[in-house]
Amino acid sequence: MLANVGRLLAGVAVACCLVVATAGASAAQKAPPDPQAYVKYYVVAATYQGQPENLAEIANRFLGSGERSAEIYNLNAGRVQPDGASLTDPARLNRGWYLVLPWDAAGEGVKYGQVPSGTKPTKAPAPTGTAKPSGSPSPSGSPSPSSASPSPTGTKAGAGCTAVAASSSRSDWAQLRMAADGAWDLSRGNGVMVAVVDSGVDGGLEQLSGRIAVGADVTVGNGRGDTDCHGTGTAMASIIAANSSAERTPAGLAPDATILPVRMVGASGKSRDTDAANAIEVAVSAGATVVALGSHVDLSAPAVVASLTTALNHDVLVVAGAPTKPVTLPSPGEPSATGALLLVGGVGADNQFVEEYQPNTVEVVAPGADVTTVGQSDAGPLSYTGTRFAVAFAAGQAALVRAAYPELNAVQVEQRIHGTADAVGGDAPDDRYGAGMINPAASVARPIEDERPVGVGADSGGGGGGMGALVLLGLAMIGGGAFLTLQLRRRRALG
Repeated sequence: MLANVGRLLAGVAVACCLVVATAGASAAQKAPPDPQAYVKYYVVAATYQGQPENLAEIANRFLGSGERSAEIYNLNAGRVQPDGASLTDPARLNRGWYLVLPWDAAGEGVKYGQVPSGTKPTKAPAPTGTAKPSGSPSPSGSPSPSSASPSPTGTKAGAGCTAVAASSSRSDWAQLRMAADGAWDLSRGNGVMVAVVDSGVDGGLEQLSGRIAVGADVTVGNGRGDTDCHGTGTAMASIIAANSSAERTPAGLAPDATILPVRMVGASGKSRDTDAANAIEVAVSAGATVVALGSHVDLSAPAVVASLTTALNHDVLVVAGAPTKPVTLPSPGEPSATGALLLVGGVGADNQFVEEYQPNTVEVVAPGADVTTVGQSDAGPLSYTGTRFAVAFAAGQAALVRAAYPELNAVQVEQRIHGTADAVGGDAPDDRYGAGMINPAASVARPIEDERPVGVGADSGGGGGGMGALVLLGLAMIGGGAFLTLQLRRRRALG
């Protein structure tokens, strides 16, 4: 009898060890690929009301105006469709194509979710000569591609355009301080669109290949945003999403994120509040869930405040530099709104601010001085200083969090960025720095109080919690078996 019980206990112990070992191996695996983004989309039919479908008619049906066909074009130009073709002529659509729609599209046939797997359109090289939707003049706030738009390649500073001053000296302190690669087993920003509202982005750079949308140029109303003569927008985009394919190129924080470049400053370097406001509206309409505002955007301008309110009403995380002058910040126009505005201060390696920010406005800080990033055209790595570059670091972190935790809204993403920041000032944190220096790796891995953790090793149904439960189960079974053996021995002795 005792021999049988002993063999049973041995088998139980071995089974428990195998279960625990298997669970440990599973928990040690990398996170699955980040989910596709949730978007509104429409499946093109053969005809509608007896006529072939076209962008102007679809825009009128779902957006209330045929003029908004330009927005649909921007969202889909260059995407490879299930039949292998792509959108180049707004008047010619093939049956079965998936058209991504702006956030406010509504009507029978509009779907919301992930574009069906196996037929998801993938980004193809943008056509160098794209046509403006015929019969659909573009409104000032909704720029469209134009056949006269410049190619994304060869974006050297043109006549009357001067690149922003930068240094060729290199310091990797910012990337080393961020240590973003510590987050990449859990998130690389896949499926998240980050809008960069600044001087445009050089779409021809190898370091950004395949991740720059055509975008828009609101300064002319019908241009594209994937060119840049000043360099600051390209530098911001590179901090967010550059890969390290080129020699001596620092990688971005979220190298799998998509960049939507929205140019709101022209060759003169001057900006208008109306252009900044239109740029924010375009970014939200295009489906960006993170919007990084460059230093040309004046948060105190009434037009900008109105556009920011629109963004806050649509679950968008807007990242902006902390103000340097008194300002009344916008708030969501709806009580149930989940958007958020994150104000960032830029610091150097010595934690000194790059600008004098208004008291109690800095929520977090990020590298903003002597930041090495990528210049436009063939400039190579350059070193920049300014608040907009700290904004880019925080926007890259937001992309990581939104990809790792797609169920969180923008307010919760902002809270996670706050909650995982490293206090600046040692044992006595300095409240001038808000929550402190952003920590990308911690923001996707560290559990936050009162938030249901997800991801590798933190899921409520697996990971570390499941591992602990299995260990406790195994110990309980072994302990119970030992108790049973002891009782049998006592009975045998009494007998």
